[in-house]
Amino acid sequence: MPKAKLIVKEKVEFQDGTIAEMKLWEVPKTKDKPHGYKYSLVYIEKGKRIIGYDNAEGKGDHRHYGSGEEIYEFKDIDKLFDDFYNDVRRAKENES
Repeated sequence: MPKAKLIVKEKVEFQDGTIAEMKLWEVPKTKDKPHGYKYSLVYIEKGKRIIGYDNAEGKGDHRHYGSGEEIYEFKDIDKLFDDFYNDVRRAKENES
């Protein structure tokens, strides 16, 4: 089986000390990852995850928001990043 191929690895440190970290790999398509991607996108404030999008083994595509977790409907990479950044923007607006 071919290994995962890293496509995106980016870390953004905002002036307010919050961090957004995005990792995306191309992987073989499986039942768990029918789109062929493994990803982890997280927004951190004071060392605590505020928002997270991932598809950890056995859990499928899902999103963390605060202490909640819900199914995330993956459409494509652009939509994934748009949804993540929209959530980050909303969280930052709520902070101020």
